[in-house]
Amino acid sequence: MPAHDNEPHLRTHGGYEWLYVLRGRLRVRLGDRDFLMGAGEAAEFDCQIPHWFGAAGRGGTELLSLFGKQGERIHFRTQR
Repeated sequence: MPAHDNEPHLRTHGGYEWLYVLRGRLRVRLGDRDFLMGAGEAAEFDCQIPHWFGAAGRGGTELLSLFGKQGERIHFRTQR
């Protein structure tokens, strides 16, 4: 995930998501909470809570993201 300066746009959908940061730093917004995760850290959350995540800092972030059954319609991040 490349670094960018976009403002977080929180979304909701059914299911659960698991994140594991492989490299870099990840900024996570979960409801009214805003925090940074580093390599080796993991998070699990209910996707019905408004959420957003993106690379923090100038370098990109590499992460592993797993979805529950409802995540069969996976999201792709693309440049526009």
